[in-house]
Amino acid sequence: MTADERTTIGSDGRIVSVDALRGLVIFTMIYVNDLAGAPSEIVPAWMRHYSGPNGMTFVDLVFPSFLFIVGMSIPLALGSRLGRGEPVWKCFGHVVVRALSLLFVGVMMVNGSPDAEAMGWSGVLWRTLMFVAAILAFSSLGRGRKAERSADRERILRRVTVVLRVLGLASLVLLALAFRGEDGQRIVRLRPFSVHTEWYGILGLIGWAYLVAAIVFLVFRGRRTALLGCVVLLLCLYPADRTGAFEGFWLSRVVGIGGTLGALGSIAAAGVLLGSVLRAPEITSTGGRARFALLFVAGCAVGAWLLNGLYGINKNNTAPSWCLWTCAITGGLWLLFHLLVDIRPHGLLAKLCRPLATAGSNVLLAYLISEMLPSARGLLGLDGWYYRLAAPGLAYAMARSIGCALAILAVTAGLNRVGFRLRL
Repeated sequence: MTADERTTIGSDGRIVSVDALRGLVIFTMIYVNDLAGAPSEIVPAWMRHYSGPNGMTFVDLVFPSFLFIVGMSIPLALGSRLGRGEPVWKCFGHVVVRALSLLFVGVMMVNGSPDAEAMGWSGVLWRTLMFVAAILAFSSLGRGRKAERSADRERILRRVTVVLRVLGLASLVLLALAFRGEDGQRIVRLRPFSVHTEWYGILGLIGWAYLVAAIVFLVFRGRRTALLGCVVLLLCLYPADRTGAFEGFWLSRVVGIGGTLGALGSIAAAGVLLGSVLRAPEITSTGGRARFALLFVAGCAVGAWLLNGLYGINKNNTAPSWCLWTCAITGGLWLLFHLLVDIRPHGLLAKLCRPLATAGSNVLLAYLISEMLPSARGLLGLDGWYYRLAAPGLAYAMARSIGCALAILAVTAGLNRVGFRLRL
């Protein structure tokens, strides 16, 4: 490779194409979530989740695409930790803490509609404070892009980060204890101790899939044949679960083995498989990586087509065909970004993608801000005004949602530039 064709992996394992694709996915996620709040009669079916038993729209790709990119990031992030000599047990501890953090916030978000009368204060305020506390709990203050390197400054920032994290975590615990739902339902009961989940929310599902894929990587590292085998075995959990193989097994009472651990875990593990080529010492050329990615995309597409007749394409049921189509499409998008951004980092397209990459490197912050906005609007009494922006027609609704997504990504990128990030 020539110098301008080399793919640079940062010291923290970052690659621009992965961050840029993550930024594109979070932009689309914010857009479709906001568009879902527009009058239903003006939003066409192809801009909403598919409602039938067999089919999908681009909206059904957003969440699993994010899972796939989470998987792609694992060989880069954990690989960098291992490359610096960090022991496996410490990496595993980091993975467990991160997964539990995502589960905790996911459960808080799922239970995020308290009964104001039962609680004695505003449910909208509770939900807004919950997101603020989550942002503080995972905050990390560092040097901005133009800040000078100073030991005293670094020390102060570390101390402030600790204070913010403790404040955020304590607030989350207090908010969880203060929660009261219908019929006195609580998130956490101390006697006997229990946590009300129903389901784990989007962040919780990401946490489970991340845990599965990270364990797969820590066990097999860059052995791509073994990684491929794990993807297949995880997909096999789906039909096994559907035929009652895990009935009565204790783990099935905690999490869905076939759907959450199996199907969603397979998407993240497939991301690990594709991401592993970026650190493979024997695949360093652009052509080698492109060939592997194309074979990966073709294999997933064929597998999705072959499995379509068994369970159909269904997001709500996490059907294997839906999982594999996600892997094929997202893998193809990454290859496009890789060829346009990583290989020509000084080109025009690479420069245009940099804002996406900046936002994509702080994606949890963008997601939490987007989820906080509805309750914040409610506190400010802006719900009616915001709804009316989309009411005249589809063009207005799309403009509102695009503007919302761009504004959130701009705020996220700005905070990232001054050194405010979220780290689990």
